[in-house]
Amino acid sequence: MTTQPDAVDLPQSSEAAQTAAEKAAGIERRNRHLARSTLIVMIAFGVSKGISLVQTVIIASVFGVGSEWDAFVTANRIPELIFTLIAGGALAHAFIPIFSSYLAREDYNGAWRTASHVINFIFTVTATVSIFVFFTAPWWVANVAAPGFDSAGQAQTVELMRILLLSTMIFSVSGIVMGILQSHNHFLLPALAPIMFDVGILFGVIFLLGPFGVHGLALGAVLGAGLHLGIQVPGLIRFRARWTPELGIRNPVLWRIIRLMLPRVAGLGVFSINFLIMNNIASRLGTGSVSALDWGWRLMQIPQTLVGTAMGTVIFPTMAALSELGDVDGKRNAMSGAPRFIMIASIPATVGLIFVGRPLISLLERGAFDASASALVYSTLQFFALGLIVHSALEVIARSFYADKDTLTPLYAAIGGATINLVGSIVFSNVLAAEQFLVQSYMLRPFDIPLILDPVQAAGNVSGLALANSLGVMFEVGFLLVILRRRWAGINENALARTVAKTLAASLVMAVVIVVINGVWHALGLSERGLMFTIIQVIVETGAGLLTFVIVAIALRMEELGMLLNMLLRRKRVDPSALPT
Repeated sequence: MTTQPDAVDLPQSSEAAQTAAEKAAGIERRNRHLARSTLIVMIAFGVSKGISLVQTVIIASVFGVGSEWDAFVTANRIPELIFTLIAGGALAHAFIPIFSSYLAREDYNGAWRTASHVINFIFTVTATVSIFVFFTAPWWVANVAAPGFDSAGQAQTVELMRILLLSTMIFSVSGIVMGILQSHNHFLLPALAPIMFDVGILFGVIFLLGPFGVHGLALGAVLGAGLHLGIQVPGLIRFRARWTPELGIRNPVLWRIIRLMLPRVAGLGVFSINFLIMNNIASRLGTGSVSALDWGWRLMQIPQTLVGTAMGTVIFPTMAALSELGDVDGKRNAMSGAPRFIMIASIPATVGLIFVGRPLISLLERGAFDASASALVYSTLQFFALGLIVHSALEVIARSFYADKDTLTPLYAAIGGATINLVGSIVFSNVLAAEQFLVQSYMLRPFDIPLILDPVQAAGNVSGLALANSLGVMFEVGFLLVILRRRWAGINENALARTVAKTLAASLVMAVVIVVINGVWHALGLSERGLMFTIIQVIVETGAGLLTFVIVAIALRMEELGMLLNMLLRRKRVDPSALPT
C-alpha cells in the first residue's frame, strides 16, 4: 500500500519539474532573443542618429534657426500628419496583432491576402488625400500650419510641402512592410530602413543644397523614402510574400483592422494637432521659434529613439503573439521588465541632456547657427528633456494595450494628455502667444486687440511649448499605468519603484559630478578657448558622468544592469526569476 503513491507521485513530480524547467528555459530564450533584438535595433537606430547628426551640423550651419528652416519644418507638418494618421503608428498597432495572429495559426494564405488588401487600400487613401492637399496647400499653410509667416515664407512652405507629399505616399507602403517583417520577429531590415532614409536626406544635404537650396532637402527626403522601402524588399522575398492587386473592400478582416486603428488614429490625431497648434503659436513668436522647437525635439528624440522606440519595437510583436495565445503570465513578464530597463537608460540620459546640453549644442555654432540660436535651442531642449523618460516609457506601456487589441484606453489617455498640452502651450508661451493665437484663429479678430509684447521678446517663450508637451505625456503615462495595474492585478510596481529610486540616486550623483567639472572648466577659462576645448568638455563631462552612474548603480546593487549584460553577452544562464519583483 505504501509503494503505490511513490510509484505514481514520482513520475508526476519529475514531469512537473521537467515542465517547469522547460518553461523557464523558454522564458530565458525569449528574454535573450528580445535583448539581442533590442541591441540590434538600438545599434541600427544609433547609426541612423549618427548620420542624422552629420545632417544636423550641415543644416544648422547653412540655415541656423532662420526663416528657410522654419519653412521646411512647417512644410513637413501636414505630410507627416497624413502619414501618421493613415499609414503610420495607427495602422501598425492595429495591423501587427492581426497579422501576427495569422502567423501564430500558420495561416500564411490569409496573412498575405490581408497584407495585400491593407497595402492597396492604405496606399489608395493616402494618395487621394495627398493629391487633395497638394492642390489646397496654400490654404493649409496660411490658415493651419503657419499663419504667422509672411507671404514669402508661406509661398516657400507651400512649395516644400508639395514635394514632401511624395515621400508620404511611399511611406504608406513602407510602413506596412515594416510591420510585416516585425511580425515575423525580423528586426534588422526594418531597423536599417531609417538609416537609408537618413542617407537619402544626407545626399540631399551634400549634393542638392547647392543647386536647389532648401528644396534639395525635400528632394533628399523623397529619395530617402524610396530607400526606406527598397531596403526592406529582400525581407519580403525571404518570407515569400505574396501580393494580390485587390483593394479588399469586402474583406471583413480589413475593416476589423480599420476599426481597431480608428481610436489610435484619433489619439495620434489629437497629439499631431497639438503639434500643429504648437507650430502655429511658434510661428507668431518671431523668426527662429519654429526652428528652435524642432531642433530641441530632434535632439531629445536621439536617446528616446535608442531607448524607448527600440524596446517598444522589439517587444510589441511578442506581446501581440502572447496575447493571441492567451498567455497572460508570459505577456506580463515580457512587459513588466521593459519599463525598468528604460528607466536605467532614460533617467541618466535626461540628466545628461540638461547638464551637458548647452556645450553640446554649442558644437553646432558655425555659419548661420550662432550663439543666440544655440541658447534658444537649449531653452527648448531642457524642457523636452524632462519628458524624455515618459516619452520612452510610453513606447512600451501603450503597446501593452495595443497587444490586447485595446485602442480605446490609450485614446482616452491621449485626449487627457493633449488637453494639458494644448492649455499649457497657450499659457506657458506667454500672454502674447495666447492672444495672437485667439485673434488669428478668428475668435477675437473683430475686437482688434493690440499686441502686448514685441515678437522678438516673445521668442524665448517657445520653451513653454516644450514644457507643455512634456507635462501632457506625463499625464498620459500615469493614466495608462494606473489602468494597467488594475487590469493585470499588479505590474511589479514595487520593483519598478526600487529601480526608479536607485536610478534617480545614481543620476543625481552623476549630475553633481558634471556640475563640478563644468564649474572647474569655467573657472579655468577653458570654455572660451574654442571648438576643440568644447569638444573635450563634452567628452569629459559625458564620460565622467556615465562612469559615475555605473559605479553608483553597482554600489546600489541594481540587478537590471547585470541581468541585461548577461543576456546580451550570454556569459551564463539567466534565470528570469532572479530579477526581483
